[in-house]
Amino acid sequence: MLELYGQIEEAVAAIRGQWNETPHAGIILGTGLGGLVEEIDVEAAIDYEAIPNFPRSTAISHRGRLVCGRLRGLPVMAMEGRFHMYEGYSLKQITLPVRVMRAMGAKLLVVSNACGGMNPYYREGDIMVIDDHINLLGDNPLIGINDDRLGPRFPDMCEPYDRRLVDRGLAVARANDIVAHKGVFVAVAGPNLETRAEYRFLRLIG
Repeated sequence: MLELYGQIEEAVAAIRGQWNETPHAGIILGTGLGGLVEEIDVEAAIDYEAIPNFPRSTAISHRGRLVCGRLRGLPVMAMEGRFHMYEGYSLKQITLPVRVMRAMGAKLLVVSNACGGMNPYYREGDIMVIDDHINLLGDNPLIGINDDRLGPRFPDMCEPYDRRLVDRGLAVARANDIVAHKGVFVAVAGPNLETRAEYRFLRLIG
């Protein structure tokens, strides 16, 4: 079995066989947000099954393909469907597509999802721009032997989300009369929802 770096190179080669561009951004589309693909001038749409080492999305609402093209003139790669720990994948498998997008040249990653909110001032359908997170998965994709070609052993996580992009996202929302908040995202393994005690705990630590 190929090491992680080799798996990434193999996936990149397969994608470049159909789309040999340098993406400005990688986009991971969450539940209910696949409509963004309609805004992309699609130049290639590759099923995950056709990309070596890519996991397979089992979520019914996730189409399971990588869409490459231009969004408002900028080259992008968008994942229609993502992967979850509760599907049985390791975090190394789940994060491999992100590493592939970076290896393709993407400098920016935009991730979306549908999730529950514990702030009493939030309402269903509100947008929350993540400015920090708490990892309660009990795992980390960086565990194991480090490959310096993929990044440092101990990455600085003081500012994992670019403050300028967070502020810009909130400003764009305000300019378009869209309700948006800034907040902390908590990652849990699932697939079960949380107990009442867990909700109280999560709200306290966030």
